[in-house]
Amino acid sequence: MKKRLLFATGALAAFVGGFIAFVGQVERFEASDAREGDGVAVLTGGADRIAAGARLIDRHQAKRLLISGVNDKVTREDMLKSNPALRPLDQCCLDLGYRARNTIGNALEARDWAARLNLKSVILVTGPAHMPRAMAEFANAMPSLVILPHAAGERREATPWWSDAALLRTLASEYVKYLIALVRMRLEPAPGAWFPGSMRETDDDVGAISTPAKIFETPR
Repeated sequence: MKKRLLFATGALAAFVGGFIAFVGQVERFEASDAREGDGVAVLTGGADRIAAGARLIDRHQAKRLLISGVNDKVTREDMLKSNPALRPLDQCCLDLGYRARNTIGNALEARDWAARLNLKSVILVTGPAHMPRAMAEFANAMPSLVILPHAAGERREATPWWSDAALLRTLASEYVKYLIALVRMRLEPAPGAWFPGSMRETDDDVGAISTPAKIFETPR
């Protein structure tokens, strides 16, 4: 009984300690601001993320922008109308990815996009709380590429995280998902192998990457 109690106490202490370290990681990501990369991958989940990705292109910090995980009912024109900051990028450097269904799918979709364009580094744009898991998934899917974090949205106020019930729930949920993802990535034979449904099935070009024909080709 004592051994079980000690084990349970140790496990709880490790979990809590890991959670506190995770929150510290989120806080560092919250202030992250990538300088320069070959491309930008924005994970859907808020207009602030898309606007942040567009700003990176506008500032010449990267050359191409992928919005990953776009709903298959959202057309390119819908996306441009909802996010005016994308309009100047439409004919030069904007790609919409329709295949990803979750964070695993985002990483796989961005991997295929980066390989097609021969990119060496990708700036990852998502929310701070989501960033640790997203960074891990991207690094797992693209171990030879440099992944640079650039947090957008979900920024905390001065109130401590432990006194904000909604934020605490978000952090706890992301922490558990992060731990599960780390275990899965260590055990699965290939990125996303255990979750084939992370990417939508495609017929020809339906649900693939939507982009003007003249920039769909891989640069020579």
